[in-house]
Amino acid sequence: MEYTTGAPSWRLVLRRAVGGLRPRRRTQRTRGWSVVVPLIALAAGLLFTTSARTADGTQLRDDRRPQLAQVIADKRERLQDREKVAATLRAGVEADSARLAETDLPVKEARERADALRAQAGFTALAGPGLTVTLNDSPRRGTDLGTNAPDNDDLVVHQGDVQAVVNAMWAGGAEAMSIMDVRVISTSAVRCVGNTLLLHGQVFSPPFKITAIGEPTAMRRALESAEGVQQFRDAVADFGLGYTETVERNVTVRAYDGSSDLRSARVAE
Repeated sequence: MEYTTGAPSWRLVLRRAVGGLRPRRRTQRTRGWSVVVPLIALAAGLLFTTSARTADGTQLRDDRRPQLAQVIADKRERLQDREKVAATLRAGVEADSARLAETDLPVKEARERADALRAQAGFTALAGPGLTVTLNDSPRRGTDLGTNAPDNDDLVVHQGDVQAVVNAMWAGGAEAMSIMDVRVISTSAVRCVGNTLLLHGQVFSPPFKITAIGEPTAMRRALESAEGVQQFRDAVADFGLGYTETVERNVTVRAYDGSSDLRSARVAE
């Protein structure tokens, strides 16, 4: 028997109660995906094709750090080999000039004048009381200190910091100086790349040790009055950088053993 009134039939009521209209909605989503899926597949295909052409048979995500480290190690080894060759050649020149000075008076007089200046120029080792200053990066990291954290540049030793200490110790009466056990002379240049120090073709990582022979009290006073050193000490308190002063009763600064050639020079006015 079927009802002919305007009320919904019992089948329609039952379909609504159990979700009979859901298949219609699923059909709409299926139609939408039927359009989206081919577009995604097309975009993925273009991406894979572009990556393959860019790679050209290589791995795009290949880690090049081991290769870079090997290049640096090779360059450093080559530099050490050349330094050994240069030292051998300098020793040969010294021996030849010494033999020539035995029979040639002008050569003998030139060598005597040069020998008198060797100590002042840094070509002889010097020992005595002095002061050692050590500068070090902060153990903190900017990402670990919250939203108001300092920049990473505030947490490392910079070229200006090393130069400020060196200049202050010279001003305090230092007679000889070494940085990382490398003798510093008038032509030495202190340069930093990132947080590494470059000195006479050698690369050093912090902590940076600066040793000077001279009267320790006078050099400590010079350090206290130097503006650049005071700024670094403020950074020590604010950012945790490392700064120590050690009085040396007897320390040796070795002789400079690098090249003495000058590319250009002029007489100071």
